[in-house]
Amino acid sequence: MYKIVGKRRLNSTITWLEIEAPLVARKAKPGQFIILRTDEYGERIPLTMAGHDAEKGTIEIIYQAVGKTTLLLDQFEVGDALADVVGPLGKPTETEGLKKVVVVGGGTGNALAYPIAKGMHDAGIEVDMIAGFQTKDVVILEEEFRAGTTNLYITTDDGSYGEKGFTTDKLKALIEAGNKYDEVVAVGPPMMMKFVCQLTKQYGIKTVVSLTAYMVDGTGMCGGCRVIIGGENKFVCVDGPEFDGQLVNWDELIQRNTFYKEQEKKDSAHICRLTGGVRYHD
Repeated sequence: MYKIVGKRRLNSTITWLEIEAPLVARKAKPGQFIILRTDEYGERIPLTMAGHDAEKGTIEIIYQAVGKTTLLLDQFEVGDALADVVGPLGKPTETEGLKKVVVVGGGTGNALAYPIAKGMHDAGIEVDMIAGFQTKDVVILEEEFRAGTTNLYITTDDGSYGEKGFTTDKLKALIEAGNKYDEVVAVGPPMMMKFVCQLTKQYGIKTVVSLTAYMVDGTGMCGGCRVIIGGENKFVCVDGPEFDGQLVNWDELIQRNTFYKEQEKKDSAHICRLTGGVRYHD
């Protein structure tokens, strides 16, 4: 059993958990993920690790309560235990040869961008972080980003906090100001990552994206997380989760991410009736 030893609300729908998982924590690296089950009847869901502590034997995850399992997970408190935690899975973030990068996070994707940005910064890389949100009320991890990066730039769509505009607006401004980035890393909604890649392609800057996808086993056997990269089939769980963003078939990925949308709505509504929680989905 994997005991929850820490829980913190980051905003109304996003929660941080610290979980005892010593074997996973011992091997974990930035950019990797785990697959968990809340109980023996639960579905398996992948979540990127927001951090790990090998000495304490704990890992950290950040999730948004939007679907069946995350709504159930949100009912867990410190002292409760998860049935399964499998990992670390996927390839870790590559840092070799990098001196200066900019990490672009969008919305809840900032929770996934944080361990990547911090891991690069800890490796001695100069890291500019652009964290984009819709509005001030949903800003997360500001203190952590300030401590774990070289420069932090917060943008909001409505201008209620930080700079008004989209993450691509700030990225373009930084590039045109003369910043020479070895690499751009984008983490967030697929449409945002697509637009980041379109922008960076104009400037000839390598761009890495961290993809999320439906998964079952996490070992490349089920094929549920298939993506098309450079015209070839790849699997997020074993070939990723990070890929060359300028080779991703974004239209195919965005379409695949809508396959189970109606079922997810039904499941989340059912769970909310059972728990008395609020129904969160697009």
